[in-house]
Amino acid sequence: MTADAAGESLDDVFMRVRDLDASLGEHLHAFAEEVRQRRPEFSAAVDRLVERLRQSGAGDTAPREGEPMPPFVLPDESGRQVSLDELLTTGPIAVTFHRGHWCPYCRISINALAQAHKHVSADGGQIVAIIPDRQQFAADLKAQSQVPFPILTDMDNGYALSLNLAIWVGAEMQKMMEGHRDLPTFQGNNSWILPIPATFVVGRDGLVRARLMDPDYRKRTSISDMLAAMRS
Repeated sequence: MTADAAGESLDDVFMRVRDLDASLGEHLHAFAEEVRQRRPEFSAAVDRLVERLRQSGAGDTAPREGEPMPPFVLPDESGRQVSLDELLTTGPIAVTFHRGHWCPYCRISINALAQAHKHVSADGGQIVAIIPDRQQFAADLKAQSQVPFPILTDMDNGYALSLNLAIWVGAEMQKMMEGHRDLPTFQGNNSWILPIPATFVVGRDGLVRARLMDPDYRKRTSISDMLAAMRS
């Protein structure tokens, strides 16, 4: 790491990595490596969290390919109620779960999805993002990242909980995040519960065509895999 790079804040690193000419996976990996160099103790704690989630089978019972996607009615960034049934009237949909507007990995992923939206819509499909943040933060994320699709608020992670996607960050991670990420203000509760990032490609018949997820929030569904599932 150069002296100039060592003086960068993580926000600076995010901006630099975000602007790289690279795939979503490469963006995420580059940022994760920068974090590991600057905050090795935090990255080690994330590694322990991921291992705990893998061992407990977190997310394993979420809807699988061929199963119906449970319906939802959630408010978008403007307060309008949006339902899964309504979205499916025009074509297949990619239902994507994100940890929040504050998460740099989610912002990198949202940016990639925003870029991919034109390909999805050209094929008659749609994307929708779901976060546990309150409406004002969903609106901020949509404006800052120029997102062309709805960003829905899953208050208290109710929908994520119903899909077995919601996890407690754990005492170690909560202690590390407090003072840096104000989840109680962002979510309107003190639960310190977040969704496992995931993508469900749902056909017009309401059945899941693909379930793409990883308990490691530093990794996300590749855009090419999502597009392939939507075109299948």
